[in-house]
Formats: sequence, structure tokens, C-alpha cells
Amino acid sequence: MEFLASILPFAAIMGLMYFMMIRPQKKAADKTKNMLSSMKKGDGVVTIGGLHGVIDEINETDKTVVINCEGIFLTFERRAIARIKDLAVASTIETFETEPEDSDLNR
Repeated sequence: MEFLASILPFAAIMGLMYFMMIRPQKKAADKTKNMLSSMKKGDGVVTIGGLHGVIDEINETDKTVVINCEGIFLTFERRAIARIKDLAVASTIETFETEPEDSDLNR
């Protein structure tokens, strides 16, 4: 009985350590893995270095991503992607063509 009483606090500490340290790390790793597997062409992303761009190409065999940063194409490893921007933010980048008004042509 004394043996059980001496091991019980140690087991409680180990259980607490699991729920406070190991479990949150596993959840974060699973979340990152799901994020990286759900990336697709056209998604706005931010790298771990803070570079913002849009995914142009995903290479599954090399596990690399080509990012378009305002016309400059850079290749990164998939794990270098820190987060995917909201689709609403990424889709606001559009090119608009405007025709000059008649008053602008007469100048």
C-alpha cells in the first residue's frame, strides 16, 4: 500500500505534464499538417520569414511551393509556410482596367 501511495503523486505529475505540454503540441502539429495539406493554387500565404504572396504552384514530390510575390516567383519548402491568409483578403487583389473619360482625352 505504501508503494502505491508513493507512486500515485508521480503518476499524477506525469498525467498533468501530458495534458499541459504534450497534448497541445500534438494539436498544433496536426493543425499545421492540415493547413499545409489544404493549400491550393491561388491561396494567399505568409512564410515564416514574413514574406506575403500567392501560391502559383505546388510540387508534391519535392514538397515545395512556388509563391508569386508581385511578379517575383520564389520557391519555398512547404513547411516554410506559416499561415494561409483569409480568402477574403487574398481575393481582393484584382486588376482593373479603366477607360479614360472624355474630359481626360481633351487635355
